[in-house]
Formats: sequence, C-alpha cells, structure tokens
Amino acid sequence: MNEESDQAKKWHIGSIKSFLVLCVVFALLILYWESQRKKTEFVPLTHLSKTRNVTILIWYWPFGSTFSLKGDVCWDLYKIPNCKLVDQRSLFPSADVVVFHNRELIAGTQRLPTELQRPGGQRWAWMSLESPAHNGNLHKFANIFNLTVSYRRDADVHTPYGELLPLESEGNLVNDSHINKTSLVCWVVSNYMNHHKRTQVYRELSATVPVNVYGSWNKKLLSSADLLPTISRCYFYLAFENSQAKDYITEKLWYNAYQGGAVPVVLGPPISDYKAVAPDHSFIHVDEFPSVQELGKHLQRLAKDRKQYEEYFTWKRNQRVKVHGDWREMLCKICLQYNSLPQHKVYSDLEAWDKT
Repeated sequence: MNEESDQAKKWHIGSIKSFLVLCVVFALLILYWESQRKKTEFVPLTHLSKTRNVTILIWYWPFGSTFSLKGDVCWDLYKIPNCKLVDQRSLFPSADVVVFHNRELIAGTQRLPTELQRPGGQRWAWMSLESPAHNGNLHKFANIFNLTVSYRRDADVHTPYGELLPLESEGNLVNDSHINKTSLVCWVVSNYMNHHKRTQVYRELSATVPVNVYGSWNKKLLSSADLLPTISRCYFYLAFENSQAKDYITEKLWYNAYQGGAVPVVLGPPISDYKAVAPDHSFIHVDEFPSVQELGKHLQRLAKDRKQYEEYFTWKRNQRVKVHGDWREMLCKICLQYNSLPQHKVYSDLEAWDKT
C-alpha cells in the first residue's frame, strides 16, 4: 500500500513538472510569435512622420528666383521641426512631397517628370498664388496631383498672402492716422487693362473724387523704399485685385494698405471672403454701395470725420499683420500639415477645383 502511494506521488509530481515545462515552452512560443509579428507589422506613415524628417523637394524655384537652403532652414527661420527642404532633383526617390509651381508649367519652361517612377507614398503638390484667370488650362493635369498649395482657404495647404497675428502686448496706442495725410485716395498700378473691373471702377471714382495714381502705367514709378511712405500720406488706398476670385486677396491689402497706414478700399472676392480673414471694420468694400459715385461721397465724408476714420485702425491695438513673401516659408508649411493630409487623394479634375 505504501509502495503504491509513493509511486502515485512520483507520478503526480512528474505530471506537474511536465505541465510546467509545457507552459514555459508555450509562453516562449507566444513571445517569439509576437516579436515576429511586430517586425512585419505595417507602421502608418503618419506615425513615421512624427519621428523622422519630412522631405519637401521643390522641383524648380518659382519665377527662377532661388533661395538658400543651407542648414535646417524650416527650423532656423520658422521654428518648424522635422522638415527637410531641398531642391536637388537627385533626391527625388527619397522625397515625401514634390512641389511644382504652376506658372512655369503652363508657360512651358518646366515640365513634370512623368518619366520617373514615383516612389510609393510620394505626393505631388500643385502650387499657385495666381487667380484662376491666370492659371491657364489645367485639364492636362488631371489625375497627377495629390495636394494643392494655394491662397485659397480650402486648399490642402493654405498659403495666404498675409494673415493676422496677435500682438505680444495688448492695449497699444494707435498712432494718429490723420497725421501727414495730404491725399484723399491713392492707387499703385502697373497692369492697367481696360477690360478689368478695377479699371472701370477707377474711372468712375476718379470722376467723383481726386485719385493719385502711381506705377508704370502712368510713369510715376515708386521705389520699394518710397512705396509705403507715399501710401501713408493717403486717407484711402485702392486695394483693387486684377480679377475677382474666391479668397483672392493679395499684398495690395496686407502690405500696401495695412502696412502703409491707409484705409483699404477693396475690390476682389465677395465681402464675406474679406471678413473671414481681415480685421473687423478695417476696410471698405466697393460692393457695399449702390454706385461708385456714392462710394466717393462716403470717402469724402469719412476723411472729414476724425472719430469715424480712426475707428478703422482700432484693430491695431491687439493685432498685427504678417505678410508672407518667402517661398521657403510656404514650402515649410507643408510639414506642419503633413500628418493631417489625406494619404490617397488625387485631383481627377484640377481645372474644376481651381475654377470653383
């Protein structure tokens, strides 16, 4: 009886040892399988972009003007991290985004490298700061581009001509905007075309009130150093765009008028587009008046009313305007939005998007 009991105990202990060994082996197998799975697991591109540089290749510089890319440009100049901006075409295979400026494409001075094999995941970006009237025929670019870089607010990468930023310290005094005002209205124009709406409005307005005109059109050229001082002596500045298109609000508003210290009289997209980006009560839209003659009379009355005129500058107490003019900043901005950009988007009809 004791011998059978001893044998039973030995068998029981042996069974437990065998079971434990099997458990250890099974656990080791699970750990091995898990390690192998992680090695082959797909890592989303958005996760990778947070831990490595995003490379932006500018295939050619707009209008032939090159910029220095020495050092970590995006970080050194704009504090944008993990962004590598390059212009060497040899880096095409490793580029995450390749940018093409539209003007050179439609002019035929540059072409798309469609003969090259595009790496998987690489995106091609179409960039233009021109209005649709000057973008040419875009039908030939169907099913090529993945991103749009434009002044339009609905572009994949929004690159406006200017924007509002808060002042570091609020409550700043606004300079007396009446000081040194010697002209009622002024306008700087070089591209003067009879068929432009702005030309028609100017003609009607100048028949009602005096308008001082500068630029190559009437051979009264202003140097870059004289531009803003000249505008500062005017109560109002005609920030007239050469064409009317969605969100097309250029440096005529942001730089000439706002930084020149004159109240802008605007002509371009609808007033709602201006209100979406410009300071409250900082501009006068041509469409607010039943006629150009009424607009002219309003400007005359406003220039004589110091209190009402000064109200157009109250936004300067807590806001400032930043004008964008460096292509590098626009390109680096792609990296800021890279993680949120759609990965598989293709513009099947770029022409339709541009003309919308």
